[in-house]
Amino acid sequence: MEKINTKATILIIPGLRDHVEEHWQTILATQLEKVRTVPPNEIDKLSCANRVARIQAELDKIQGPVILVAHSAGVLMTIHWAASYSSPKIKGALLVTPPDLNQTWPENYPSSTVLAQEGWSPLPEQTLPFPSIVVASENDHLASQKVFEKMAKNWGSQLVNLGEVGHMNPASGFGFWPEAIEFIAQLDGVE
Repeated sequence: MEKINTKATILIIPGLRDHVEEHWQTILATQLEKVRTVPPNEIDKLSCANRVARIQAELDKIQGPVILVAHSAGVLMTIHWAASYSSPKIKGALLVTPPDLNQTWPENYPSSTVLAQEGWSPLPEQTLPFPSIVVASENDHLASQKVFEKMAKNWGSQLVNLGEVGHMNPASGFGFWPEAIEFIAQLDGVE
């Protein structure tokens, strides 16, 4: 299969679960010609600062324009990164199903108290200095439609509601996700 060539390098920013083989981000990475993925955080796995530093470390290795493709807590990392760093090479960001730090998450997720201790909250609310698309779900167990709308408004993002798609992860039935390529193409075409 021929790989998809983009003008920008795509930087994939996974969530707290890092790399899952059947995840749409992992599959997407195999389809793209110019792609990098933020590697798993091996030490202080929940440290937001460590994860933000890993984003910057990957960006330092990339020449030319970049599109950020983040999912779940990867979106939160991206927002924290944008509040701490700036880079004219960021062409845009695809921000898929960001979780609500004020919502009680299921048992197999860290608590809001633990996340606050690790630097995740408060979540920056400033307008992003690059175009962005927030992809929302109507039945995500980690955030409500109202919260997606607020995040998109705060960040100056285009909001796309995909309907009832859960958390856009393998548990919600998402491995291969062809629409990701369409969103990337939309951001890649922005001048």
